[in-house]
Amino acid sequence: MAKKEVSRRSFLKKSTVATTIGAIGVSSLLSSCANKKSHEELGLPPLLNRAPKGKKLKAGLVGCGHRGTGALLNFLSTGPGVEVGALADVFEDKVEACKDRLKKYKINVPDENCFVGFDAYKKLMDTDVDVVLLVTPPHFRPEHFKLAVEKNKHCFLEKPVAVDPVGIRSVVATGKKAKVKGLNVVTGTQRRHQRDYIETYKQVANGAIGDIVSAKAFWNQEHVWFRKRQEGWTDMQYMMRNWNNFCWLCGDHILDTHVHNIDVVNWFTGKTPLSAVGYGGRHRRVTGDQYDFFSIDFDYGNGLFSHSMSRQIDNCANGTGELVVGTKGYTNCKNTIYNPDGSVKWTYEYPKDKDGKSTNVVKISPYIQEHIHLVTAIRTNEYVNEAEQTAMSNLTAIMARESAYTGKKITWEEISKSKLRLGPTEYHMGDIDMEFPVPIPGTAIKS
Repeated sequence: MAKKEVSRRSFLKKSTVATTIGAIGVSSLLSSCANKKSHEELGLPPLLNRAPKGKKLKAGLVGCGHRGTGALLNFLSTGPGVEVGALADVFEDKVEACKDRLKKYKINVPDENCFVGFDAYKKLMDTDVDVVLLVTPPHFRPEHFKLAVEKNKHCFLEKPVAVDPVGIRSVVATGKKAKVKGLNVVTGTQRRHQRDYIETYKQVANGAIGDIVSAKAFWNQEHVWFRKRQEGWTDMQYMMRNWNNFCWLCGDHILDTHVHNIDVVNWFTGKTPLSAVGYGGRHRRVTGDQYDFFSIDFDYGNGLFSHSMSRQIDNCANGTGELVVGTKGYTNCKNTIYNPDGSVKWTYEYPKDKDGKSTNVVKISPYIQEHIHLVTAIRTNEYVNEAEQTAMSNLTAIMARESAYTGKKITWEEISKSKLRLGPTEYHMGDIDMEFPVPIPGTAIKS
C-alpha cells in the first residue's frame, strides 16, 4: 500500500493560495442589546410542526445505510406531498435493506429506480428527483454535492460535508453555485434546528450572558461499531464496510461526531478559531487508523479560548454537550442560562405531558425539523443554504485533528490553504495501494 496523496507533516508547507475564510465576530451584537434581535434577524430557521403544502417533492437517497434510511424517513415525515424517487448505494444489500425498511411504511421503490456501485449516484442524479439526500461516508460528499448542483437538485448534506481541506473548499465553491441557481441546501447540524438550542442561542445573542470569554465542548462515549475483515473481502470492500474506522472515509470521530459540539461553539461565539493546539492517542481500537481520544485548545482570539475533547473508550466517564461562559453568566447552550453565582437565570420551557410535567423533549425532532426547513424553503422561496456555514465548522474539526496527529500548532490560514487530500483518487472494489499507519505526533509519519 502506497502513501496517501499528501503527508500530514508536509501539508503545511505544500499549500495553495485559497480564498481566505475569515471569522465573523459577534461582539458587536452582544455589546449592543438595547434593540433585541428577532428570530428572523438572527437568521434562525422557521420552527414549524409540518412543512406547508405545495408542489410534490420527490427525493433521491444516496447512501442507503442505517443513517441514510433514517434521513429519508425524516424527509418523509415533513408533511404531505413528499415521496421517494430513487435509491443509490455502493452495495446492493444496503439498497435492499433500505427497500425492506420502507415497505414497512407501505412504500415501494421500483427496481429500475435503484442503483448500485460507485457510479450509482450519477444514475440517481439523472432521474426526475427534486431533492437529493447525501448520506454516504463523508469522503464522497464533495463530489456528490457538486454533481447534484450541476443537475439542479436541492440538497440535504449529512455532516461531515468533507474530510479534508480540499473537500471543504469544493463544498464551499459548490454551495456558492447552488446559491446562484437558487437551489436550497440544508445540512445535518441538527442542533441548529433544535428548538431548545435555538431559543437559548437567541437569549445569548441578545446579551443574556454578556460578552463571551470562554467555552468548552465535549463528546465522550463508549466505542462505536466496527467490523473485522471477512474472508474474501478486498481492501476496498473491507474499508467501505468498516468506513467509520478509517480516517479517509469518515475524518476520525472528532469530525464524525464531535463536530456537532464544535459547531455549537462556533455558532454561539459567531467565530471560527484562529488556531488549534491538540493531542490525542490510540489504545483500544481494534480496526482502522483512528484515535481513541482528542483534547484540543482552540484560540478564537482576544483572549477567548475553547477546550474541546472527545473520546470513544468503554468504561470511562461519558457526556456530550457544550458550555459557553460570558461576563454576565454562562449557559449549557441547550436549555439553561445561569448567573455568575450558579443560580438559574433562564430555562427553556419544554412541552408538558398530560400530568403537567415537563417532557424535557422538544416538540419536533431536530432530525425532522431539518427537513421541514428544507421543504419549507423550496415551497415558499424562503431561501436557505447552510453549505458554507457547516463547512467552516467541519474545517475547524479538521484543523484540530491535524494538530493532534502532527503535534503542531495549526492556524486557520494554514488549514484553509492546505492541499491535504485523503483517500484514493480512483474507486473500485479491488485491493487498494495505500497504507494506513496510526499518526504519531512529533515524528516523520507516513500518511
